[in-house]
Amino acid sequence: MTHPLWAPWRMDYILGPKPDSCVLCLPPDDLSHDEERLVLYRGKAAFVIMNKFPYNNGHIMVAPLRHVMDLPLLTAEESTEIMELLKQCTTILREFFKPQGINVGLNLGEAAGAGIRDHLHFHLVPRWNGDSSFMAVMSETRVIPDHLASTYTKLKPLFARLRPGQPA
Repeated sequence: MTHPLWAPWRMDYILGPKPDSCVLCLPPDDLSHDEERLVLYRGKAAFVIMNKFPYNNGHIMVAPLRHVMDLPLLTAEESTEIMELLKQCTTILREFFKPQGINVGLNLGEAAGAGIRDHLHFHLVPRWNGDSSFMAVMSETRVIPDHLASTYTKLKPLFARLRPGQPA
């Protein structure tokens, strides 16, 4: 049996204009919308962004700056920076959220579950024992305990200290 969960703030997304372009493609020289887009870090070839529709609190993504949809299409520089960012993000998530685990994943193609299939991106999702509470199990509903803007404000300074090739 499904029960309603009221989330009126989602109406802006449902009725709002949909972008004609890729939501993960960042304008290269315009950082003015990074906070609105929840961009935590921009590197030379890749970036870190919060998921606007998270599976759990602290759900972030690492993606190449270049619009590319498949692993074999990544350059060596992109591959290296993405892996380094995945490592650094793991350190930051462990430090800040103190999770008991972290899911790290990549969905290649729509059949694999990619919501944005044209721009490759890795997910990092902090996990805690028991985080699949009765809401998730009985109502197929996730409870995110912190507002996205609040989480962004807390995480952003941790990402400001990142330097390519350096540990977090």
